[in-house]
Amino acid sequence: MTALATGHVGLNVSDLDRSVGFYREVLGFEVKASGDGYAFLGDEERLVLTLWEQSDGAFSTATPGLHHLSFEVDSLEDVTAAEARVRAAGAVLHHDGIVAHSEGASSGGIFFEDPDGIRLEIFTGAGVVAAAPSGDAPTCGFF
Repeated sequence: MTALATGHVGLNVSDLDRSVGFYREVLGFEVKASGDGYAFLGDEERLVLTLWEQSDGAFSTATPGLHHLSFEVDSLEDVTAAEARVRAAGAVLHHDGIVAHSEGASSGGIFFEDPDGIRLEIFTGAGVVAAAPSGDAPTCGFF
């Protein structure tokens, strides 16, 4: 079998227009295609997210399924810029800003929620000098 890579992630949302606006504003995605009840979002090179208006209510952390969706950026400056966009969008931001992935790690980022409560992470692999809110446990597992 050949190596597998994530193609795109599909998310159910409760309000397509609101979610498209959020993912465009906060993550900088462009609409690559859309129709009645769906939108395909990505960057210049690839499709990243498909949004489907097929849900009522908010994301449940109490049932099996997606824990969180993570996006890697090149630098701490990119994480800092993303944090500003998350705050400007009024999104729920966990840990009050940039944190390390675990105590002593130089990787880390921000942990926040989209308008439906879907948990998201934007991180960089190095350059983070911040405390880890969960000690040696992975920060991304406990928000």
